[in-house]
Amino acid sequence: MSRTETVFANAAMVLEDEVCNGSICIRDGVIEAIDSGRHVGAGAVDCEGDWLTPGFVELHTDNLERHIAPRPGVDWPHGPAIVAHDSELASVGITTVFDALRVGSLSEANNAYEPYARGLASELLDLRRHGGLRISHYLHLRAEICSETVTEELAQFAAHDRVGIVSLMDHTPGQRQFRDITQYRRYMTGKHGMSDAQFDAYVDRMRALSERVGADHRHRAAAEAHRLGAILASHDDTTADDVTASQAEGVHIAEFPTTPEAAAACQAASMAVVMGAPNVIRGGSHSGNVAAIDLARDGLLDILSSDYIPAALLLAAFQLGDFWEDLPRAIATITLNPARAAGLDDRGRIAPGHRADVLRVGLIDGTPRVKETWVRGSRVA
Repeated sequence: MSRTETVFANAAMVLEDEVCNGSICIRDGVIEAIDSGRHVGAGAVDCEGDWLTPGFVELHTDNLERHIAPRPGVDWPHGPAIVAHDSELASVGITTVFDALRVGSLSEANNAYEPYARGLASELLDLRRHGGLRISHYLHLRAEICSETVTEELAQFAAHDRVGIVSLMDHTPGQRQFRDITQYRRYMTGKHGMSDAQFDAYVDRMRALSERVGADHRHRAAAEAHRLGAILASHDDTTADDVTASQAEGVHIAEFPTTPEAAAACQAASMAVVMGAPNVIRGGSHSGNVAAIDLARDGLLDILSSDYIPAALLLAAFQLGDFWEDLPRAIATITLNPARAAGLDDRGRIAPGHRADVLRVGLIDGTPRVKETWVRGSRVA
């Protein structure tokens, strides 16, 4: 059997605890060896002093939804949308992604949105089986607790569907992400064109729905995550009571806690704290919640997610590297830490025996940019 080998030389290798000059040898999709020094042998890829980092591991991105619905009311052909999404992620250094799909829908009476996750997941997984995707894809099912159909939609998935994460998403107005009703009013009237009267009626309906089904849906969604063999995540924990409830359900990942108190409680409960990379870049939350950089200052930030801008991961990590004066620690927030949180022990760092998902990163006018993306030793972007 033929064996393929690639050597990256003269690179600033971002390892788990240090940055050092040297080379790595990849054989048959796996990192075989790491060597120090700047020597470039025959046939090696000369990185010319650029950084060599692990491929990024993205736990929560809405980017696929953006590709299938690029405008309100537009349902773009799903196959091309999935391929475009996959290509975009590869181009910005994401080599493993947990594609976030909403499960849980509403009828017309509650400002309707229709089920879509099962069908889109089947199309994505079929493309993957036929070799149509460049990077590694898993599913992240966003279980909308305040909905009418979350348990029925979750029941449509099976253990073979590569569901890696199920998150408990409760968007009931007046709590968690939308505890500030004034801010929520601005969001809904701006994004969905609601009048003030329509917004008030919507809030009343959603609060009544949450009161009727919220507790049962939360418990059932956690049980479905266990059935699927998925890791359970919370979303927008705000108070100590929120964290206690998450802990009771078996949550291991805390996505976007909205207050410093909640983030500290999550970390104390051994939940990995995820914050948005756009939050780091913008210097604060677009919805008025805690700034990610404040959590970073207090040692309460474990993982970055690109959330709604895939290209945000690299820039935010380098900004964190400057802030912490520790680039390996910052790069770990988008590589090793999310890989570990998701239970993937074969990737996320440059080390012998790990998957050869690696990036060549250089500076263009002072801004970090992915120059090359390699997945299992093959260049994909």
